[in-house]
Amino acid sequence: MTFISGGSGKAVPGHEMGRRNLTSMETDALLDGLNVSDGHPRMPLTESQRAIVESLPTLFDEAEKRVFEEVEAETQQAFLHAIGQRQAPIGTGRLVSCYSSSVAMDITARALAHRTGTVALVHPTFDNIPDLLKGRGLRLLPVPEAGLERGEPELPDEVGAVFVTTPNNPTGWVLSEDGLRRLAAFCARTNRVLAMDTCFRAQDTRAQYDTYAILQESGAQWVVIEDTGKLWPTLELKAGFLAWGENTDLPLLDYFSDVLLSVSPLVLLMLTKFAQDAEAGGYAELHGLIARNRRALAEVLDGGPVTLTDPNARISVARVTLPEGGPNAIALYEELVAHGTHVLPCGPFHWNRPADGVRQVRLALARTEEDVVRAARTLQDAVRAHL
Repeated sequence: MTFISGGSGKAVPGHEMGRRNLTSMETDALLDGLNVSDGHPRMPLTESQRAIVESLPTLFDEAEKRVFEEVEAETQQAFLHAIGQRQAPIGTGRLVSCYSSSVAMDITARALAHRTGTVALVHPTFDNIPDLLKGRGLRLLPVPEAGLERGEPELPDEVGAVFVTTPNNPTGWVLSEDGLRRLAAFCARTNRVLAMDTCFRAQDTRAQYDTYAILQESGAQWVVIEDTGKLWPTLELKAGFLAWGENTDLPLLDYFSDVLLSVSPLVLLMLTKFAQDAEAGGYAELHGLIARNRRALAEVLDGGPVTLTDPNARISVARVTLPEGGPNAIALYEELVAHGTHVLPCGPFHWNRPADGVRQVRLALARTEEDVVRAARTLQDAVRAHL
């Protein structure tokens, strides 16, 4: 395979990489070629999942007849209880369903801006989180994962909220149970809101301790965003969930009602079935698929110039580190796109210091093993061609 020159790190003309966000690159990957770009699941349905899809006409008839609040509570319970969140505020009016986690994120950003002008945000993380927060006028202060794990980050007085992504995308880092307990106590003591994006929680059992029990006991004001969109290949039929504490003084419900009336009860009924299937063995299958693909990626890279960055991560994305002397992440991204393979350069994840990700790219693992191996070999060959 012959690769175009890209060792200088210059972006292909017309692509203004510095101005593109990760989602726009993921959108490009939907058009053609080998897509190991976005973290959404794009592997085949299992047999039991296929049976759920085939039951959609029956679920449609059921959705027409049932009370929405009953359907919603059933879905939230099936999904959240299966991943350890038994103290989630189901049925209290403090847990609502959104079209996606990004909608829940924007509602949260708007509500936080009602209270504070500055938010401490984990660094690195997926760039739509800082973009949505900044889009609501918030100033952001980067905090490393280790500082959040210690639970006592040094923050200036003007910081009114701490925002954590756990498991974190792209690193796979998980805030431990003790770390959350320390961080929640810190936020309660300093009168700061603790906001959490837990959208990859179902992929990593280490993140499935009961977050809500800890948050409720802490006395902190808190917000949690959950998501089904990273789990099952349902062609973007999904839901995000937005929950908050009893003493959380944010206008979340007001801003929620500004955005939507409700999600589709048909989608919720389908998600209930998927959650039940997952609890009955589907999660074990998903975890196995991701683990096998991570091992397959590592085997392709073994002994070569590209290395696996986070070998202990368990979520459905994997960073790889590029060698000095080869193409940087942007040059490699452009080169691979030219040959029909889509990954993500990691600079935008480092939203405060993009240079920190200049030698890393991210691959999605919720794919067939064949696609992951093919993408890994293409990437490895592209880097070797420059060395």
